[in-house]
Amino acid sequence: MTLRVLIADDHPLYREGLTTAIGAMPGVDVVGEATNGQEAADLVDTLAPDVVVMDLYMPVVNGIDATRRILAKRPDTAVLILTMVDGDDSIFAAMRAGARGYLLKGADRKEIARSLETVASGELVFDSAIAARVLAFFAAGGTRAAPFPELTDREREVLDLLARGLTNAAIAARLVVSDKTVRNHVSNVFSKLHVTDRAAAVARARDAGLGLSPENRVVSERRQT
Repeated sequence: MTLRVLIADDHPLYREGLTTAIGAMPGVDVVGEATNGQEAADLVDTLAPDVVVMDLYMPVVNGIDATRRILAKRPDTAVLILTMVDGDDSIFAAMRAGARGYLLKGADRKEIARSLETVASGELVFDSAIAARVLAFFAAGGTRAAPFPELTDREREVLDLLARGLTNAAIAARLVVSDKTVRNHVSNVFSKLHVTDRAAAVARARDAGLGLSPENRVVSERRQT
């Protein structure tokens, strides 16, 4: 049986090279390419791939949100993250979103080929260095510190609401504070996260698992157990 693969990456040269490499693997057919997360989610609907090879940082919709969207519609689709990002927040956000694998872009063809087969069969796969951290996490009881420890509890709460798409005015109403207070918190969040705009802050927040509705949090927790 031929394994149908969709590749999502916004860097043209890397995407083209990956398409060529994966397309040359025995029993694998690259059925499409996406340049952003929204395009990936749309193409999954029309192309029905077995595996989506997904970058994390892409325009329009990032890889974490794209993974959630894909699996909400097609839960049998396997998502294999292939990225330069090896931070814990991104790794566990990908797991919460339902990705079955997480590789770094230094992976060679053999490792990618094995990973495609593994996730397509319903199993999990991780880069060797990342696997050690994931095992350590579960060995410690599956508990992690809150993301962005540099933020205060209120700043983290504001960031979570930003990631849910609320405006400053809506956040102020939710927290029963003034608009100016919310603007100050948002400014502090930008400074501490070293981002310059709302979109970048939201991308960081969602990669760390913030911005989920209570219902989606329950689903994410169930996926981890």
